[in-house]
Amino acid sequence: MGASDFESQLRGLRLTTAEITYRMPDFRDIMQIYIWQDYDLAPRFPKLIKFLDFWSHNLDGPLATIRVAQAGLVAPAQLRYVGTEWRLH
Repeated sequence: MGASDFESQLRGLRLTTAEITYRMPDFRDIMQIYIWQDYDLAPRFPKLIKFLDFWSHNLDGPLATIRVAQAGLVAPAQLRYVGTEWRLH
């Protein structure tokens, strides 16, 4: 963890992990999982929303489900699921 990561946590950002399940572009019955991780601000998650907007507008694999977990301020690696679920389409 670099100094900028520590400063981000002190500014209120938390390490956020999103498990993104999407359908393969050519084989819609096959699902894949992509893991996204960055420092983001709950509960609005502006970086995650920006990434999901980019995905839905520029990539061919349609999103199926997104699960979000978040780590606390300068603590051991403990993740908890945020009680929010977004569904597209």
